[in-house]
Amino acid sequence: MLYAAEFVFPGHPDKLCDAIADALVEEAAHREKRALCGIEVAVHRASVFITGRIACAGAESIPVEEIARETYNSAGYGDWHPAPSDIAVRTDLCMGSLNEGEAGFRACSDDQSIVTGYAVDLPGTNFLPPEHWLAMRLSARLERLRHECPSLCLGPDGKVALVYDSAAGSLASFSTSLQQRVGCSEIELHREVRAAVSEELRECATAVPGFRPEVPGDFHVNGAGNFEVGGPEGDNGLSGKKLVMDAYGPRVPSGGGALSGKDFFKADRAGAVLARRLAKSVVATGVASQCSATLAIFPGDEAFRIVSLRDGGGDPIDARRWSVLIDLSLGTTGECYAATRGLPALARYGHFTSAARPWEAIRL
Repeated sequence: MLYAAEFVFPGHPDKLCDAIADALVEEAAHREKRALCGIEVAVHRASVFITGRIACAGAESIPVEEIARETYNSAGYGDWHPAPSDIAVRTDLCMGSLNEGEAGFRACSDDQSIVTGYAVDLPGTNFLPPEHWLAMRLSARLERLRHECPSLCLGPDGKVALVYDSAAGSLASFSTSLQQRVGCSEIELHREVRAAVSEELRECATAVPGFRPEVPGDFHVNGAGNFEVGGPEGDNGLSGKKLVMDAYGPRVPSGGGALSGKDFFKADRAGAVLARRLAKSVVATGVASQCSATLAIFPGDEAFRIVSLRDGGGDPIDARRWSVLIDLSLGTTGECYAATRGLPALARYGHFTSAARPWEAIRL
């Protein structure tokens, strides 16, 4: 079986948008735990558009423009266009306090949501599909080349795509596009990328049983030619466009909606976390080596309902047992995770790729 996966760098325009949106969510939750956030961001060239609602104590004083510029800077645009100082930030935000009594109603869903969670019995990949985990690891490794090898003249934008052969336990093909200034050595770039990928694959072999760390013969670096014009200058970006990367890769249906830009009382984000915890709990107890969990919530509901639990073969798992073991209430989920710090990094590297995330800890 062949499985494809991709991952993008923090300087990718879509991930710039996700990180800005989540930086604003984090700032609002710092001011009030039950802050309401529904934020969308779009970027194009030197323009940043931020829309939606932020409701919390002191919302009007949130430094929206400063947060957007800092996000560009932390993504690596200090010496690349558009520079943080050059962007024009435009907003259409409803900013203010929560309405009277609104904080109490955060425990009730204001929307419908259908979400999917997934886990596979691979502790070394944090219970993620190996191709998705490999794409993330290789992307993060190549992102570091910008600082490790300044002579390569790399920019903040980039992406990785690969095909994983599960039967052979190895990569069948690999492709990466790295932003690089015209005139810098493409040969040196190819050599450094190949060496970095080879090193990373050897490390990954310790985490995936049976994985063979050979660099595939089908190996491409900037296959379409030079890639200097990238980021928002080369393409427009929008928050919520990388849902598959945020979740489990294309092998697993993502369900639900965008995660970044929404607080943890919002059904899409809360549900995605709960579905992951449910699937991971099933696998951790040995009930199944794989589990897909589908949850649903409707307007006015205070808790998610389990639509289905299925193992790797698609056979049902008794959901009645799990509905009493896992707290699926919206209010409890929001209270547990609303104060989560480091949301811009979460937006950039995925919700489930790090075992350090609070919802990844399973105690049964």
